[in-house]
Amino acid sequence: MTTTGQISPRLAVRRLILTDFRCYSRLRLETDTRPVVLTGPNGAGKTNILEALSFLTPGRGMRRATLAEIARRDAGGAEVAPWAVAAVLDGPVGRVEIGTGREAGSERRTVRIDGQPAKARELAEIASALWLTPAMDRLFIEGAGGRRRFLDRLVFGQDSGHAARSAAYEHAMRERTRLLKNGGADGGWMNALEDAMAREGIAVAEARRTAIARLGVACAEGLGPFPAARLTLTGEVEGWLDQMDAADAAERLRGALRVARARDAAAGAATLGPHRSDLGVRHAAKDLPAGQCSTGEQKAVLVSIVLAQARVRTALSGLAPLMLLDEVVAHLDQTRRAALFDELAGLNAQSWMTGTDEHLFDGFGDRAQFYRVADATVQPGQAGHF
Repeated sequence: MTTTGQISPRLAVRRLILTDFRCYSRLRLETDTRPVVLTGPNGAGKTNILEALSFLTPGRGMRRATLAEIARRDAGGAEVAPWAVAAVLDGPVGRVEIGTGREAGSERRTVRIDGQPAKARELAEIASALWLTPAMDRLFIEGAGGRRRFLDRLVFGQDSGHAARSAAYEHAMRERTRLLKNGGADGGWMNALEDAMAREGIAVAEARRTAIARLGVACAEGLGPFPAARLTLTGEVEGWLDQMDAADAAERLRGALRVARARDAAAGAATLGPHRSDLGVRHAAKDLPAGQCSTGEQKAVLVSIVLAQARVRTALSGLAPLMLLDEVVAHLDQTRRAALFDELAGLNAQSWMTGTDEHLFDGFGDRAQFYRVADATVQPGQAGHF
């Protein structure tokens, strides 16, 4: 990776170019290092810009979309249509150019860093991102799967090896399930898969425990009017790690998987392992599960966790994450909005926020730059510029 000048303590996207991305046939947006506020009606294309920014980091983006789903519908055959996100970032490592997207007919996401082919995982060395979306407003009251995905994004932000360990565990688990469905005749291969599940599964659980311990300290502090949160991990494997070391826990998981083969074959899935764990969240002051709090309180707890993660991430690496906050102020009162704006303005990374009502962001004043989005076009708002 090469960099040229523009070294800044604050990570910021200075230029963003979208090509055939969602509703945008072509968009070029230039910004300074201040928080960016995008306002406009629903369906105008605001969230699409945040999603594009999420592809400046490893992973499937904040909507977890397939490559075909991202291509502009009018681009000619979404199944094969290309799309691209290009950006110039300034930050502590200097100026970096990132290009990513899908080439025509490709089934893989391509990445370039400073013009050179790269792996998506290399993006983690340049930038990380945290995001909140309206879909996450029900995080505390719906199934554990969404909370696990949220948890693992937090863990990855603290431990870049977590994604690879999780992928290795998931791969071994899928292969074991396939083998069980076919009768599990290859005992040697079954043992190897269960060994991999035990090894990688315990590593995944340990990484989650370490990350939650760090994050729990930051969450306990709260942030002004945002409530402190208490975080817990629940799951059989995590319980073992409370009682024994990792090697013994791995051996126990390995043995439990072998005992559970018949049960798992009947269920068509592994019934034991860290893929069944859950993240528990309580409103500390009220000592209530977050899911039993009001809608506004749930939103405030979620914001509090994300801001705490930003502080932890910065302390660990010296590099704050980009904050991508979609309709985040919708359920916040004026006091909490003001506290949020103060926190974001003080972070060492740029924040991007969306909303339908520009006036809800008045508390930013000239600390932010404003753009209006309508019909897949972006124009300067109160303080924006091109």
